[in-house]
Amino acid sequence: MTRLDHTLSALRQSGRCGLAAYFAAGDPDPGACLELLRGLPAAGADVIELGMPFSDPVADGPILQQANARALAGGQTLKRTLALVREFRAARMQTPVVLMGYLNPILRHGTGAFIADAAAAGVDGLIVVDLPVEHAGDIGRQARAHGIHLIRMPAPTSEDARLARVLRDASGFVYHIMLAGTTGAELPDERRIAADLARVRAHTRLPVAAGFGVRSPEEARLVGRHADLVAVGSLLAAALAQRGVDGALDEVRSLAAALRH
Repeated sequence: MTRLDHTLSALRQSGRCGLAAYFAAGDPDPGACLELLRGLPAAGADVIELGMPFSDPVADGPILQQANARALAGGQTLKRTLALVREFRAARMQTPVVLMGYLNPILRHGTGAFIADAAAAGVDGLIVVDLPVEHAGDIGRQARAHGIHLIRMPAPTSEDARLARVLRDASGFVYHIMLAGTTGAELPDERRIAADLARVRAHTRLPVAAGFGVRSPEEARLVGRHADLVAVGSLLAAALAQRGVDGALDEVRSLAAALRH
C-alpha cells in the first residue's frame, strides 16, 4: 500500500472525512512554499495537493490563476516543483502528495521521465485536469508501474454511462468536481451535492473527494457529510496571498477542525 492508500484506509476506518489542501508550488516563492508544505501535516491536512503551475489553467478561477501567475513569475518550473516534493520528503514528512495540473508541462518534460522523476521525488498521486480518460492509457500504465495513482475526475454533468467509463480501473480516490465551472465558484445546494456523490459511488468503491467550490469551514463541514475527502484550494490560496504562510496554516487548522467535529 502507498502512503495515499494508508491515509485513505485510516480515514475510512475512523469514519472521519479528510482534508485535501491545495497550494500552487512556488507560491508565493519557493522558500515560503516549502515552509508551508512542512507545516501542513501538523495543521491538519490529510492529503496535500500540490499544483504544477501553468500559464493557461483553464479550470481554475481567478484566485488560483493568480497563484499560478505568481509562481511562474518567481521562476517556478516542473523540475522545481519535483524538487519541492523531494525537500518535503527529506524532512521525513509522510503525508501523501498528489500533484495536480495540466498536461502540457508533463509532455514538455517527457511523460516517461516525468513519472519516473515524480516517483523518485515521493509523489503519491497525479491529477491531470485536461487529460480525458480515452487518452490516459500510456500515462496511466507508467504511473501504475511506478506506484503513482492517476486520479480520475468525473464532473456533475457526466451521465451514468460516462461515469462508468471514467471510473473503470480508477485507483487511489475519485475527485468529484461539484460544480460546472471553475474553481472557487459558488457551491450547489447540499441535496444536489449528496445526489451527485451518491451517483459517483454507484460506480466505484474508492474513496470520493469533492472539490471546486468550498469557501469556508462551514461549507467544508457540509460537504464532509457526504464525501471521504474535502478538497480546498481557492480559500487557502487567498489566505496565503493576504496573510502569508501563518495565515494559510491557520485556515487549514480551521478547515480540519470543522471536519473533525
